[in-house]
Amino acid sequence: MQIARLVVGPLQVNCYIVYDDKTKEAMVIDPGDDAAEILGLIKSRGLAVRYIVNTHSHFDHVGANQALKDATGAELLIHEADSAMLGGTAKQARMFGMTAPTSPNADRYVKHGDVLTVGGQSFTVLHTPGHSTGGISLVGDGVAFTGDSLFAGSIGRTDFPGGDLMTLITSIKTHLLSLPDDTVVLSGHGPQSTIGEERRENPFLNARSGF
Repeated sequence: MQIARLVVGPLQVNCYIVYDDKTKEAMVIDPGDDAAEILGLIKSRGLAVRYIVNTHSHFDHVGANQALKDATGAELLIHEADSAMLGGTAKQARMFGMTAPTSPNADRYVKHGDVLTVGGQSFTVLHTPGHSTGGISLVGDGVAFTGDSLFAGSIGRTDFPGGDLMTLITSIKTHLLSLPDDTVVLSGHGPQSTIGEERRENPFLNARSGF
């Protein structure tokens, strides 16, 4: 299993392209912007995109949904609790003085425990709300794609509609910190980390956090 990371858009979202070297089947996680760059990488590696997965529906993570769906015909997936916000991306962006295209509706909703298969590798959907109501993470092959739930040394903001601090803390401790320490954390922004590192050093999660 191969993972390519592209940092896209003005808010520097990590868009991940996960693919099988043998079958060339791929999954794109959080195509927030810069569709031409994402599609260029897909074409250069001869990939067939099966899924476009949004870890949540904030505008900076979904801006290239339409372009990718039009170009690849891939199935667009999101948690149902975040689906309604896909139509409000332009309004979200205006709050930051930016513009964003409207995303198409999801083709299918995913829920906690669902399994997505890409080539020979399977990824389990974990519902990790708190940054948004329908936030999800994907776990498989020793990696956790955590969206804006968990970052290296931090956690997602909870001051947006649908956000709640204690819900997010509970989500992370229940579903992410239960993973092996060597699980690589690939988040929606910033550098990678590991579950062990976050368990020990993250000020929101470690023994000194108070939560």
